[in-house]
Amino acid sequence: MIAVMNRIPVNPEYAEAFEARFADRSSLVDQMPGFVSYRLLRPTNPDDPYIVMTFWESQAHFQAWTDSAEFQQGHARAGQLPREAFRNRPKLEVHELIQQALAGEILAD
Repeated sequence: MIAVMNRIPVNPEYAEAFEARFADRSSLVDQMPGFVSYRLLRPTNPDDPYIVMTFWESQAHFQAWTDSAEFQQGHARAGQLPREAFRNRPKLEVHELIQQALAGEILAD
């Protein structure tokens, strides 16, 4: 399994508009093969970025999403916020899940 994190530095005065954009998201990713889950993390420190996190069964599944028409459609609204809403460019990170804890039990993937 992989975790994909898009770290998006949002200016605090645009935080509400940024969150509204995700509250009304198209949910196309939810139906993609290999998709496991989605999370939007709000920073508790306004200088830190928001994190859009998705989990995928494999790197190939994530790549198929980014190459899909659904990805293009789902991200078509990305330009709705003005450039000044963001402090810097987003940073995409992909990590392989090697361990997790559920209900106190350590599981290897």
